[in-house]
Amino acid sequence: MENETAVTSAVTTEPLVAPAQQAHEIALTLWEQLHGFSLGLLRPWNAYQIAILLAVFVAAHLLRHFLGPRVHAWMRTREGWPKWRMRFLVMLHRRLRLIFFVLLCWPTYWVMQETTWPSRSYLIGIVASLALAWLVIAIVTRLIANGFLRGLVRYAGWIWATLIILNLTGPAQELLDSLALHIGETRLSVWMVVQAVFVLGALFFIARIVSRTATGQIRKNEEISPSMQVLAVKFLQVLLYGAAFFIGLRAVGFDLTGLAFLSGAIGLGLGFGLQKVVSNLVSGVIILLDKSIKPGDVISLGDTFGWINSLGARYVSVVTRDGREYLIPNEDLITGQVVNWSHSNDFVRLDIYFGTAYGDDPHLVRKIAVEAAAGVERVLSMKAPVCHIVGFGDSSVDYILRFWIRDPTGGLTNIRGNVYLALWDAFQAHDISIPFPQRELRMLGDAHEAPTTKS
Repeated sequence: MENETAVTSAVTTEPLVAPAQQAHEIALTLWEQLHGFSLGLLRPWNAYQIAILLAVFVAAHLLRHFLGPRVHAWMRTREGWPKWRMRFLVMLHRRLRLIFFVLLCWPTYWVMQETTWPSRSYLIGIVASLALAWLVIAIVTRLIANGFLRGLVRYAGWIWATLIILNLTGPAQELLDSLALHIGETRLSVWMVVQAVFVLGALFFIARIVSRTATGQIRKNEEISPSMQVLAVKFLQVLLYGAAFFIGLRAVGFDLTGLAFLSGAIGLGLGFGLQKVVSNLVSGVIILLDKSIKPGDVISLGDTFGWINSLGARYVSVVTRDGREYLIPNEDLITGQVVNWSHSNDFVRLDIYFGTAYGDDPHLVRKIAVEAAAGVERVLSMKAPVCHIVGFGDSSVDYILRFWIRDPTGGLTNIRGNVYLALWDAFQAHDISIPFPQRELRMLGDAHEAPTTKS
């Protein structure tokens, strides 16, 4: 029984001890290689190579010191260049020392290869390769707009290039692969995570470029309505990024069947806690399909009046005349009453009311009002203004003036105000008065005072 227990214990603990021992052995191997490399630096020719590299570095620093200000002064004269080109020049100016070091280091290495034994320039070749790799990676990663992602890719690229040049990729890969976790039947190692990060990053970067290019082509196609453009762009983005995600996981050997439990948990969460989110997503798809609203439309929803800036998956961005941007959930646009001022066309009719005195000729008043409104900018001449009498008030003859515009995004209150000013100027010029209520106040004497009579 004791032997069986010992055998069972050895079997159960061996899988747990083996990865730790393997990682320890790999770490020792790396340490031995680094230790041997450091000891090799004490050899005479290696010391000479270090001295040559220091001299090359000093020369690069001096060149940077003398030529840097001149390059900077030349850059200041290139004011008409595009912004991306100026940013590229600034990036190169900041790395002039490294550029000069690479430009001096490689000719030195080639000269020593031709004039002496290859082993006596080995260290210079390694340093030159490292400097060139770091410079290329620093330049290429400038294409990444996100600062955090750019720094992550840059440092990871430097580490990986260094390992390749020093021939340490094999031991490093074994070390990362030995650090693993077992989740059910799935083995998740650090090496797999590193691979997944780089592969997914590269695929997402490609998907982003393709998405931007396709989006630009869709936006330029005037035969596609704005709402269908938004729907096509959203569908394309989901398709590209989804394909990049699953292809990247399969490329690194991740078992996608393990996502079944995760998808079930997500579905359960959607059913209980994300009802509003799902409702807004579905409402957004419905809005894009039925074309009820589209970017650029002028809408009124409750007290909010403005034009649609963008259509999102969860909300619609509405910008008002005072510069405020309201994020209205898509569900409110489906279930609520929305006034779309530019749904079928851009024409909007506006009404204003006014009154004139009874002594003024109503025929002349109507003619003057129509001419005054027609002379206001933004009032359409193809749909001529009209003026009608709507009633006889207590102190004035009441009129309604109707006119049309086709740019509601320019505002409604301002155009009404301009028409009122035009009416005021026209009425002043033709001596037409705008009456206002007048009240007569009579002061009565003491009610208890008896009336006087004459005899």
